[in-house]
Amino acid sequence: MRIGELSKRTGVSPRSLRYYEDQGLLTSARSDAGQRHYSDAEVQRVSLIRQLFDAGMSSRVIATVLPCVETPSDPGVVELAFATMTRERDRIDAVIAHLIETRNALDVLIKANSQHRADLAAASESSI
Repeated sequence: MRIGELSKRTGVSPRSLRYYEDQGLLTSARSDAGQRHYSDAEVQRVSLIRQLFDAGMSSRVIATVLPCVETPSDPGVVELAFATMTRERDRIDAVIAHLIETRNALDVLIKANSQHRADLAAASESSI
C-alpha cells in the first residue's frame, strides 16, 4: 500500500509516517518512481509506534525497543529492550510522583482559597 492508504488505515499523517521512516522505526519499499510502498504488517507496527509515543517514549527509545518485537529470540536484543523498558517505566513513575506532589500542592491552595472566598462572602453579607 502507498503512504496515503497507510495514513488512512492508521490515522497517522503521511508526514508522521515519513518521520517514522527517517528515524528507522518504519521501513518501506520504493517503486521505480520513488514512491513508498508498505506491507500490511506496517499497519500494526504503526499502531505500536503510536502507543509507545503516547506513553511518552522518544523515537530513540522506541528504536531500541522495537527490535525486541521483531527478533524476540536474540538474547542481546531482549536484554537491551528490557533495560530500556525498565528505565522508561522508572521515568514514567517519577513523572507520576511529581504530578501527585503538584496536585497535592494545588489541593492545599484550593482549600485556602475556598476558605478565603467563604470569609469574603461572610464579610460581604454582614456588611449589608
